[in-house]
Amino acid sequence: MTNINDIAKLAGVSVSTVSRVLNNYKYVAGDKREAVLKVIEEMNYTPNKNAIDLIRGETRTIGVILPYNNNPAFDQILNGILNTAVENDFLITVLPSNYSKEKEVEYLQKLKSKLYDGIIITSRANDWETIIPYSDYGSIVSCEYTLHKEIGCSYMDRYSSYLDAFQLLKNKGHNAVAFTTTRIESNSTKQMIDAYSKVFDELQPEYHISKCHRLEDGYEAARKFLHLPKRPTAIYANGDEVAGGMYLFAKSQHLKIPSDIAIIGQENQPIGIGMGISTVDHQLTKVGEQACSLAIKKSKEKVKIPYRILERDSV
Repeated sequence: MTNINDIAKLAGVSVSTVSRVLNNYKYVAGDKREAVLKVIEEMNYTPNKNAIDLIRGETRTIGVILPYNNNPAFDQILNGILNTAVENDFLITVLPSNYSKEKEVEYLQKLKSKLYDGIIITSRANDWETIIPYSDYGSIVSCEYTLHKEIGCSYMDRYSSYLDAFQLLKNKGHNAVAFTTTRIESNSTKQMIDAYSKVFDELQPEYHISKCHRLEDGYEAARKFLHLPKRPTAIYANGDEVAGGMYLFAKSQHLKIPSDIAIIGQENQPIGIGMGISTVDHQLTKVGEQACSLAIKKSKEKVKIPYRILERDSV
């Protein structure tokens, strides 16, 4: 089996010259490059990627810890990551975690083993004290804000966006406002509850439903909210797909939107655009693009992506 030493002998050059040609380094004399490429073609040689990575000291591969797919918000972040990776000739490996602490550590161990140049954490189960030691072995970038200097982050100010959304509803005369979230134990859920309490004071437990991910969840959440003795006059959904389910249930009950029930969603997704649902757009594609850029540059910067609220017919 032909190896790099055989190529060097047949081309009459050093092994380091063959390595530079394989890695596409600019500073190789034209005649030597031509001789190496000729031998490679004649011998039908396919370079060993792992060997090249070892010589180069990098894999040009980034791992992306993703709790689960088929989720519009995470799909937007991943889309942004892929955009930047393609532009910079990097490979992306998706690492599904399902919020398993053990799985996350297993993936971080792969960073320690130099299988990746960096890891992007779109959402985490472990605390930072568990994650930070692995930053000694490669770049770790978070898609949420962190004060820790070892970790770069591309993030949006979720708390302020929640405050603005709830204040928008209050300004339109709504005081009985319900909302949905994904995970009851997540940091974003805590921020939403804090923002709600700041705008509306005390939260009535029946006005919050968690574990909402898709249209069917929104439909069922609306059913519960709108059958309460004191039903809400507005609902803030944790995604436009969830908001779309709420919209469909309200219509099935012959309720008028927004006069009978106002609805606001998140992330400016196609279903929300099509239904005319107002939305809090955290610009997650841009979050992903910037996260990938930080990982490629091995940067520990903190980059804030602005959010925007798009008012449509549903409020």
